Amino acid sequence: MRLVKPKKFLGQHFLKDLKVAQAIADTVDAYPTLPILEVGPGMGVLTQFLLPKARELKVVEVDFESVAYLREAYPVLEEGIIEDDFLKMHLDRLFAGRPFVLTGNYPYNISSQIFFKMLDNKELIPCCTGMIQKEVAERIAAAPGSKTYGILSVLIQAWYDVEYLFTVSEHVFNPPPKVKSAVIRMMRNDTRELGCNEQLFRQVVKTTFNQRRKTLRNSIKPLLGKDCPLTEDALFNRRPEQLSVQEFVDLTNRVEKVLNIKQ
Repeated sequence: MRLVKPKKFLGQHFLKDLKVAQAIADTVDAYPTLPILEVGPGMGVLTQFLLPKARELKVVEVDFESVAYLREAYPVLEEGIIEDDFLKMHLDRLFAGRPFVLTGNYPYNISSQIFFKMLDNKELIPCCTGMIQKEVAERIAAAPGSKTYGILSVLIQAWYDVEYLFTVSEHVFNPPPKVKSAVIRMMRNDTRELGCNEQLFRQVVKTTFNQRRKTLRNSIKPLLGKDCPLTEDALFNRRPEQLSVQEFVDLTNRVEKVLNIKQ
């Protein structure tokens, strides 16, 4: 059986350490009864530890060589191998509309896009685990006031409790990435409604963090204009990384009132 050559344009770094693979696989046990979707299985180093869990398992892989390898190496998984781009999939069709756990050794070049898709399908994904670039994991798990606290931190923590589980050396991959990796777990919190316009919430978070070194008084201008009386409030002396999720919710509601008046 011919091994798959990692492809740089797909961001492939194949994990070699079986102990790490087992540890990642075990993160899905937080929801022991739900089906599992693995993104980017490659040659199945993680898949082999997910299969014995005796749960419905599907894997989605865009690389045709990896798909061919998986079909030969894991014939028991034949019907669960999906050759497709995860970012383009309709996730509600995967398990007949049932919720599932999302996991994987995610391609680093699209990990943020994967998590934005998770947020768009948060009612289907009560738990997401896996390995990503350490810097991105730290950003997702960061608390307000931290230099790494940003767009992903706020948008994900609004809906999920984030656990930074452990760091992974670059030397356990083929080829070794130039950065360290980390394994995280995100589990849906009790929030079912944000208490504000969710689309505007995203816009407010992204707009303010696009100029994160500026105070809100300046970074909110693309939304509110230059002469908005709202920005005279002391809140707007702060920078976006100083605001909690709830404060961003409150800010969104205030922004919406101004925008409605202007219409």
